[in-house]
Amino acid sequence: MERAFWNTPYLSTLDARVLSIEGADVTISPTIFFAESGGQESDRGTINRIEVAQATVVDDRIVYRLATEPDFAVGDLVNVQIDWPRRYALMRLHFAAEIVLELFYKKFPGLEKVGAHISQGKARIDFVMEDNVSQYFPEILEQVERLVAADLPIESRFTDAEHLRRCWHIEGFSQVPCGGTHLRKTGEVGRIRLKRNNIGAHKERVEIYLVD
Repeated sequence: MERAFWNTPYLSTLDARVLSIEGADVTISPTIFFAESGGQESDRGTINRIEVAQATVVDDRIVYRLATEPDFAVGDLVNVQIDWPRRYALMRLHFAAEIVLELFYKKFPGLEKVGAHISQGKARIDFVMEDNVSQYFPEILEQVERLVAADLPIESRFTDAEHLRRCWHIEGFSQVPCGGTHLRKTGEVGRIRLKRNNIGAHKERVEIYLVD
């Protein structure tokens, strides 16, 4: 199964070959339809105009469960479309969260992340931390703004193609393992705001929002 969303994350439609059908579950190749992984939510969209109800990673495959049983057969060519505004918001919030997380790691080596989630409306990162995390927001935001203003290229590539392991790389900043969909340049992140949420004893949550 070719994951076209890695090499062409800005593609919102393509034609794909049907590899398998089991009831309402189908696999296709290539695919631009990202399935939830690493905290980033799945894309939404259609395969041959039938809504994809669920996208799941199963071993090295992505299985798409359709809202109704398909009207096509194995071997057919089908059209795939994703909700592009949603995908682009996910990409921007995903990378905003990646930058914020990396800046916290640089400031606090050994900091433990205990959760993360990226949806269309916001991203969040959960840390084990004794302090009120909001005291660090001005410094973190200033550094994010510098990276965004520099509009640096974001390189996304395999580190281990056989095991589908990938990373993103910004020259002079960081290289981080990640299998999500990535922007071309840091400038696309735009302006963000941070919000603190205390989620329990010794745990802090940073919520990230786009400011359009």
